[in-house]
Amino acid sequence: MAESSRIRILDPRLANQIAAGEVVERPASVVKEIVENAIDAGSRRIEVELEAGGSRLIRVRDDGIGIGADDLPLALSRHATSKIASLDDLEDVASLGFRGEALASISSVSRLELISNAADDPSGGWRVVAEGRQMEPRVTPAPHPRGTSVLIRDLFFNTPARRKFLRTEKTEFGHVEEAFRRLALSRFDITWLLRHNQKVVHQLPGVAVDQAGRERRISAMLGKRFLNESLFVDLEATGLRLWGWVGQPTYSRAQADQQYFFVNGRIVRDRLVAHAIRQAYRDVMFHGRHPVFVLYLELDPRVVDVNVHPTKHEVRFRDGRLVHDFLFSSLHRALASVKPNDSEAGAEDESASVDQGQANGPLVGPDGATPGSSDWQQQRMSLAGQHGGGAGSYSSSPESQRADRPAAQRIREFMAGYHALHPDHESSLLTPRADGAGAPGGEAADVALGERPAAAVTTLAQTDDTQAPPLGYAVAQLHGVYILSQTERGMVIVDMHAAHERIVYERMKQQIHAGALDAQPLLVPVSMAVSAGEAEVAEQEREAFARLGVSLDAAGPETLLIRQVPALLADADIEPLIRDMLGDLERYGRSDRLETRINELLSTMACHGSVRANRLLTLPEMNALLRDMERTERSGQCNHGRPTWTEMSMTQLDKLFLRGQ
Repeated sequence: MAESSRIRILDPRLANQIAAGEVVERPASVVKEIVENAIDAGSRRIEVELEAGGSRLIRVRDDGIGIGADDLPLALSRHATSKIASLDDLEDVASLGFRGEALASISSVSRLELISNAADDPSGGWRVVAEGRQMEPRVTPAPHPRGTSVLIRDLFFNTPARRKFLRTEKTEFGHVEEAFRRLALSRFDITWLLRHNQKVVHQLPGVAVDQAGRERRISAMLGKRFLNESLFVDLEATGLRLWGWVGQPTYSRAQADQQYFFVNGRIVRDRLVAHAIRQAYRDVMFHGRHPVFVLYLELDPRVVDVNVHPTKHEVRFRDGRLVHDFLFSSLHRALASVKPNDSEAGAEDESASVDQGQANGPLVGPDGATPGSSDWQQQRMSLAGQHGGGAGSYSSSPESQRADRPAAQRIREFMAGYHALHPDHESSLLTPRADGAGAPGGEAADVALGERPAAAVTTLAQTDDTQAPPLGYAVAQLHGVYILSQTERGMVIVDMHAAHERIVYERMKQQIHAGALDAQPLLVPVSMAVSAGEAEVAEQEREAFARLGVSLDAAGPETLLIRQVPALLADADIEPLIRDMLGDLERYGRSDRLETRINELLSTMACHGSVRANRLLTLPEMNALLRDMERTERSGQCNHGRPTWTEMSMTQLDKLFLRGQ
């Protein structure tokens, strides 16, 4: 046998360089590994300093517990850690790092030195570096305050093949900044500082672990608009807790660049999690768009395995189906619960939303801003800002004077103005006629729009002059397409076809899924070849398939017979759909493909059955549509994810026309 083919033990530097290929991809991965060690050390302040995007210098300094002089030589050794000592520790690991490979791998592809002090005496620090092919550690005294500093110079200087794959300084710093953002979002109580080329980029003070403190950190990292157009969720069930912020469906991104999911404080990118969130946004997200979210899942560390990937970006749940269903149901309910009547009129800082160049859509929070913006509104808001319309210039605006009036008086004035515009409709809007046709939510109005309501619609009480409906009262129809409504806060514009399409669609879904779906037996059963695993899944999920109108029988160890399908899908090619469902059930423990296909058909039926453009509506019909929107789930978006309405407040209108300046 040739000498070159004999088995030999790799020298430590080469072994570490091979290991570095798994955990050190670019400067951002170095920052992640070092900072996670700082967090595990109990730090309350972490500073990250970079030069040339991190390729020339990375310095991470913390005020944690530090490393004793006796332990420093082991700090740069492979498989040396203070975080686990047995298999039981690994199964219940709560720290971010635990493999004991990061520092050794990084030191093999850079010039690394570590200075640490575990005592309160600032003169008692020590420095350690690894030298030579054997990477022997050398320890020398070095004054340092309590904590640790890690300096990495000339990343990949001795591996030119790796170094040439680094991108431009701007690109590499962008990756580091994203890693920094994820870490800062994982721990709100830590003070963070990021410098690049001697310039402070982010300086984030530690905040109290409460709602207000967390929102300050979120706003600093992702912008105030993210908070304004997101829902806060906090749900707990079966030992799982999910809390955080999810964006409104109409506030979406062209890329999945604002999606942060943490499991017990660890940022993860998991297929099961991504699938559950994608399902929750299924019929409210515009095609080609991506939702935004910052979510935190807390569960027993013993039921999640974090030791499945070298960079610990992926996890494995012991009961993946339970986690998937919890995430999906929690987010699905949260998104479905948003209706126009969730707004809190008059409680928002409207000038802030104007400065951001957005118009308000469905209101969900104290500041009332959600995604209903459109390009023409943004352009006009931007134009108003160029003319000097700052938030500070509104202290003496007419809106400020209006805000001081009692709410009831404001509504009376609004109603008086509405009645003055349309005196002929006053009695029909406020007093239901005997046949019900004049009431805003009367049955005749719903019939005129093409459907009979599933339940009685509430009418406006004649004696209640202190509460106005969230979407106000219709004033006019614009070009046969939009409804213009006057609200207590300003005005609302509604896309009547899109809004009615959502209302019809939701009612059809309720009617279809309230009972068993109509099923149609096949005259000739469809035979389908499957794997043994898919056949086992089909047997386990027999009842789930039956609830959706599908009957599957085993005709052999790897053969299934499709005997019955939903009546709505009688003419569809059912075999690929069933095959995809089995694949989803095997991978995620859940599949929504059949339900999605049925909903697609219902959506098409709702689209064709909804009021069309250029259909002239009476004021009672328009008001009936507004009242239906106020109580319909997901009414802020049509079936295709487009916004159904948008709002402009009086403050925004005043600023648009430079009033009070």
